[in-house]
Amino acid sequence: MSRTDDVVNGIKHMILNGELQPGQRLPVEKDLAEALGVSRGSLREGVRALSILGILNSRQGDGTYVTDLGVSQLLSPMGFVVDLQGEGQTRDIHAIRRLLECEAARLAATRITDEALAEAEALLNEAGRILDETPEAHERIIEIDIAFHRIIAAHTGNPVLTGMIETFASRTVRERLWRSLREEGIDRRTHGEHHAIWRALYHHDADSARIRMANHLLGVEDSLPFLPSDEDEAPEPA
Repeated sequence: MSRTDDVVNGIKHMILNGELQPGQRLPVEKDLAEALGVSRGSLREGVRALSILGILNSRQGDGTYVTDLGVSQLLSPMGFVVDLQGEGQTRDIHAIRRLLECEAARLAATRITDEALAEAEALLNEAGRILDETPEAHERIIEIDIAFHRIIAAHTGNPVLTGMIETFASRTVRERLWRSLREEGIDRRTHGEHHAIWRALYHHDADSARIRMANHLLGVEDSLPFLPSDEDEAPEPA
């Protein structure tokens, strides 16, 4: 094990046993290096590694702090792993997204608040107006799509699930925009599917919410064989 690993494991142990708390500043470099039994160079490498992982935050001229250790922040490096999978793994990424979001819909159906339902309904109403008046506004439709799904994820009561959904969903925007631009009537069909999900949430019907979400996301996956590769010209929003 390298000295950098010693730093990573040492600081991790300090956080786990309560010596370092979320938001707390690390001891000065000299003292921390001595406590961990490493050189300052190894300490800096370890701190950089933990900063990439979202565990530490170095502030110019102010020292290094433990982050708030929020789940979304700690899961963000997983997005890099997803990015590295490439086009050949697009279907796999969407399949994982479907599994996560179906469970999210099931959980949210029992937990979602009246305020969140009203917020989601307002988004769907806006989407309906756009479809009736300015059907070329694809980018705003996608923004509404993302916001609608985020409301559901936020009401699962499971912050780890919420963070994982955010990581996977944020990697599917390209496909969603391409589908919106190229599939005739897909925005209106998606709008109808979102309404069906919302109704299940409104009635707090967990099984129906899960099934409606599965139906919606399976439709997205059905479009994947027709998605152009990175070498093809990317569509420009109207």
